[in-house]
Order: sequence, then C-alpha cells, then structure tokens
Amino acid sequence: SPTGPGSKNSKKPPMLATASFDGSVRLWNVQTGACISILSRHRDSVYSVAFSPSGDYLASGSLAGQLYIWRVKDGRHIKSFKGKGDIFEVAWNKEESRIAACFSSNVVNVIDFKA
Repeated sequence: SPTGPGSKNSKKPPMLATASFDGSVRLWNVQTGACISILSRHRDSVYSVAFSPSGDYLASGSLAGQLYIWRVKDGRHIKSFKGKGDIFEVAWNKEESRIAACFSSNVVNVIDFKA
C-alpha cells in the first residue's frame, strides 16, 4: 500500500492486499504477517486489487466484471460497478477521483469516485 515509512502516508501502517481465486480479498499487516480483514463480496475469482493513493480505499476487480471499492479502515464496501467481460486490472488516478478497470472485452471503463 502507499502507506508506512518512506511514503507520503508515513503515519499509516503498511498493509498488503491480496486477491484470491476463492473470491476473497485479504488485508495483511506487513510487519506481523497477520490477516487484518477478509473482504467477502465477490462471487468469482478476484484478479486485481489496488490501493488508492491515500491508502484509505481499495479497489478490487473480478472475473464476471465486478468492481468493488472498499474503505480500508473498516472493510466496508462503499461502491460497485458491473461491466462486460472479466476484469484483469484496476488502477487509481493520482487525485483519487477515478478508477480504471480493464476488461477482457477490450474495454477500459473509467469510473468516477467520490467517497
């Protein structure tokens, strides 16, 4: 994540997010290796995760074209987007106002984000 020592968000603890074929997204404490949270909303394999530039949000994209936005501090789902095709990559812009999702249908959707 864009957090921890040496980052712009040095006061926030460093975290790791993982995507899984079981449809879950997990947040991990980098220092201890402990699982902090399991985000379970996807019904299909999750292929891509990306922290927002502030580290406050996480985007996750799955097969079946589902994009979810999560609030990191409490694991709450806050926004969804459904596209056509499988999502293989998600990314934030530096202003944290948009998320791009790249689909297997040769489409890139850019979704507006306001927390």
